[in-house]
Amino acid sequence: MSQKISRLSSLLLVLASICLAISLYVPIWQIDLDAPQYPEGLKLEIWAHKIAGDVEIINGLNHYIGMKTLHSDDFPEFTILPYLIGTFVLVFLLVAILRSKKALIAALAAFILFGIVAMADFWYWEYDYGHKLDPNAAIKVPGMTYQPPLIGFKQLLNFGAFSIPDTGGWLFITAGLLVVAALLNETTFRKRRLRYAMKTAGLSAILLATTLFSCGSDGPQALKLNIDGCDFCRMTISDGKFGAEITTKKGRVYTFDDLSCMVAYLHENDAGNIKNYYICDFPENNHLTDATKAWYVTHKNVRSPMGGNTAAFSSRQAAEAFAAEYGATVGDWKSVSEGEHHHQNDHGHHH
Repeated sequence: MSQKISRLSSLLLVLASICLAISLYVPIWQIDLDAPQYPEGLKLEIWAHKIAGDVEIINGLNHYIGMKTLHSDDFPEFTILPYLIGTFVLVFLLVAILRSKKALIAALAAFILFGIVAMADFWYWEYDYGHKLDPNAAIKVPGMTYQPPLIGFKQLLNFGAFSIPDTGGWLFITAGLLVVAALLNETTFRKRRLRYAMKTAGLSAILLATTLFSCGSDGPQALKLNIDGCDFCRMTISDGKFGAEITTKKGRVYTFDDLSCMVAYLHENDAGNIKNYYICDFPENNHLTDATKAWYVTHKNVRSPMGGNTAAFSSRQAAEAFAAEYGATVGDWKSVSEGEHHHQNDHGHHH
């Protein structure tokens, strides 16, 4: 049996080389920071050779809590990484030209090892960055550390930190998958190639799904009545028939005690960052449903905590039956979210 790889496998290796070459010119990783005082958010970009983004602002904030300031020159990795990536670009091209199966296996093993070491180094840097604090810092919170998440979302005081691969990181993953595909294409037992490919595809899908779900589920997070506070009016959420919630694309959750608070918040903030809207289903206690698909009845007798006086229903029939009792009309999400929102100034009058 020939140990030469096929032309298709060589093509996949060339594509992997191109992906890695492009990754040298785009950010590899990003850490986004959200906080009330920075509505647009702050971004830290990690390139193969530097740190970029809102570095000076982040360094200014870090000074107060005793974290080290960030400077590209302090990281020896930025000197080494471009050469390592360049080496793999050349290695994959060389294997594509030589068409050696043994060289393909060795190149893939080395690339996987490189990926593991790089992520371990990144985690160690985050640990060191978040744990070694200046004892003379202006703001000290006993027991508090500020290690950003390796991947996914983490709350650090009033900042939400969201860590995820940037363009270069996704190109890295694509390059790895292309080399795996090249090796799969060289499966010794050709009749079993499809079966192997399907099993690998299935495992890859499971791993990808696990990674995505670990970054935050799409479902609502249950409101903790009499504990959670409203992110608009700052009152405690106490009535499970009127609570609301939004989740951002970065996984952050904002809670509200009334539809009117959520709508007022939307009018003051960029809705482009919001992924999901939830509202408590009026007939159920503290059961969140998709606010964009719910039906709404507004009447003075509904008496919600903040005077929005709107009840939400997941069922249109239930909304119509409730509306009929008061001679009211049924509205949809567009009518309540884009219409004139009324928000009582006497915020505490039903609490």
